[in-house]
Amino acid sequence: MTTNTKQSSSTVAKLASETLRNPNASAIAKSFAASALSQTSSTKETGKAMETKASQVLQSEKYSETTKTLAASVLSQSNKQR
Repeated sequence: MTTNTKQSSSTVAKLASETLRNPNASAIAKSFAASALSQTSSTKETGKAMETKASQVLQSEKYSETTKTLAASVLSQSNKQR
């Protein structure tokens, strides 16, 4: 297994924290927020299932910009070999 050198930025980490505390945030947004936050100062990489969800969100027009930003961050930290 390769080591992930990419980490969530402080901007994305702040957005993720705000999303997790927002009672009106969608479940998918909170899922991406938790994943992004777990990848701050960590070598963890995105799993295959989360990669698929993030890709689907980015291709859809029904999700908010916040959700798409978190999805993009999560997807950017995926395993490039998959």
